[in-house]
Amino acid sequence: MSEYPRVALTMRLELQTRRFYLGRDYCEALQAHGAVPFHLGLIPDREYISRALDACEGVLLPGSDSDVDPHRYGEEPHSAFKRNIPVKDETDLLVLEEAEKRNLPVLAICYGMQVLNVYRGGSLFQDIDSQIEGAFKHDQGKPLERLSHKIEIEPQSRLRWISEEGTEKVNSHHHQSVKKVGSDLFVSAVAADGVIEAIEDPRPERFVLGVQWHPELGWRDDRFSGDIFKVFVEVCGEQAKRSLEVEA
Repeated sequence: MSEYPRVALTMRLELQTRRFYLGRDYCEALQAHGAVPFHLGLIPDREYISRALDACEGVLLPGSDSDVDPHRYGEEPHSAFKRNIPVKDETDLLVLEEAEKRNLPVLAICYGMQVLNVYRGGSLFQDIDSQIEGAFKHDQGKPLERLSHKIEIEPQSRLRWISEEGTEKVNSHHHQSVKKVGSDLFVSAVAADGVIEAIEDPRPERFVLGVQWHPELGWRDDRFSGDIFKVFVEVCGEQAKRSLEVEA
């Protein structure tokens, strides 16, 4: 096994060309902090996912240009619902199931945080603008890395341990957000308008962190974004060491 932890990332699907793809920022952020990125195709096959994660010590669920199917949390599509890619939902849910079995660290970003919450039995606001009164604009557009609003971080959270101040400024590129929080999760950060910006698993033996913003876009210049990847890769490295000890 490599001394560098290997982190699985689920990809996206370009419907027009039928190509799997993923923006380079995720891989570059992982590699810069000492991990080896490992792409997973959107193949919702349990055996494939299990065999792929045999080679990994962590999971990163990235953002997506699709929405989680609202039927998965008991709702009909809202008028502002964008689009669903079933194999994206299905693959990410299988990856989360396998990561839970293996106690693998998970970092879930934007759509990744939303599908994590749905996997744990939670629900989503399908459209922030029309469903959350008084919400400010959360889909900020370009430049993508611009830090556009503040978040307040729960004092008793892993995210607060990563943050130096307890209040941070983040970028924002989403039109949905967590509504009912899933099981074994708690809210670890909110925006000033009440929109949930981060969720975590409170169990001490599990590292599961979901963030609604995109730290992969800002890690080069923003300390907080970089530290999220630093801590995540460190935890994956600890997972790799435990695996080596078992093999020995």
